[in-house]
Amino acid sequence: MGVEHRPTADYDDWGDPDESRRGRRRQARRHRPLRAIALSIGALALLAVVVVAGYAFYLQRTVSRNISHEDLRGEDSVITISPDLTGGIQPPDEEGELPPIVGEDGEAIDVDGAEVSTETPARSPEAGDALNFLIIGTDSRDLSVERGRSDVIVLMHINDERDRVDLVHFPRDLFVPIAGTGGSSKINAAYAYGGAPLLVQTLQPLIDVPLDHVVMVNFESFKAMTDAMGGVDVNVTEAGGGFSAGVQHMDGEQGLRFVRERKSLSQGDISRGERQMQFVKAVMLKALSRETLTNPARLASFIDAATTNLTVDEDLKVSDMRDLGFSMREVRGDDVHFWQGPWCGIDMHPVAGSIVLMSESQMGRLSDSLRSDSMDSYVDSVSPTSGFSGVCG
Repeated sequence: MGVEHRPTADYDDWGDPDESRRGRRRQARRHRPLRAIALSIGALALLAVVVVAGYAFYLQRTVSRNISHEDLRGEDSVITISPDLTGGIQPPDEEGELPPIVGEDGEAIDVDGAEVSTETPARSPEAGDALNFLIIGTDSRDLSVERGRSDVIVLMHINDERDRVDLVHFPRDLFVPIAGTGGSSKINAAYAYGGAPLLVQTLQPLIDVPLDHVVMVNFESFKAMTDAMGGVDVNVTEAGGGFSAGVQHMDGEQGLRFVRERKSLSQGDISRGERQMQFVKAVMLKALSRETLTNPARLASFIDAATTNLTVDEDLKVSDMRDLGFSMREVRGDDVHFWQGPWCGIDMHPVAGSIVLMSESQMGRLSDSLRSDSMDSYVDSVSPTSGFSGVCG
């Protein structure tokens, strides 16, 4: 039996083996550049991930190294009053003593060594995840040595949706009950007598909301972070102290002069408080701007400057700060709003000296808006917008 001969048509179906191999080689050569491009893109993507991760690690390490954590909210449950006579508050009297805490009879009372129990208001369900920060600006270079003066007292309310920020400035001479003492004094006396924890305990009953976090920063840090961003554009609403009305570009040194001026302004310390908030807004907007966030060198320099000498409460983690900043990345100028802590006039107290009178009714309205996270509908028709007198009640 002979071997069956396959017709040559089979080769036509499958093709010439040599020609087939040559075709595959030509096809491989054609796809080789595409593979190289794909590998290059993959390598670049991996490198980008490594660089971003390394940069994020660098920033987090910088923040962790710079920031100090302290018990600023009074978590120890009891605060022992111990007046700080090294820096105190301004203005001290001619003998260098702190303004007194005044009892109901109008006489100064001795509170040194008194113990104040800490309490925290309940959070309203209506507030959702809204946050309340107490920002304290001091002139102390080393908080371990002296408290310094608390010339800036600002409540920062960040709404639940993270698209609105309300800054409430409390005049340093606002005459209020000082927590646990049975007396009253200027609000920044609370800081001088018991540090940030006593200031927290003094402010919380007024606004009836918990202060979630406390941040302390000195003026030199404001100067450094301003310079790190190449200066900021501040909307000056009242000329004075060498600054014209309108948008002014300021470096750190100019910014310090701007926020410290009061004598040439129409409402003295009240106007100075408005300037402080204008400057804080300018720094905040520049920090959240695309110009800063997309410039790695500038962002790193700003974060280093902003967190140097920064002290925060023990519960405020670096990761929380990072996540909060990311969630607020869409905040713009129109989303930041200024308010004065409700006041209704200026008076001269026979013992405490010049004081700012608090409007209890307006403070109640502020409290309601904070508790319900409805600052978008808050209205203050009581605090004077010019002059020093209004209707108290």
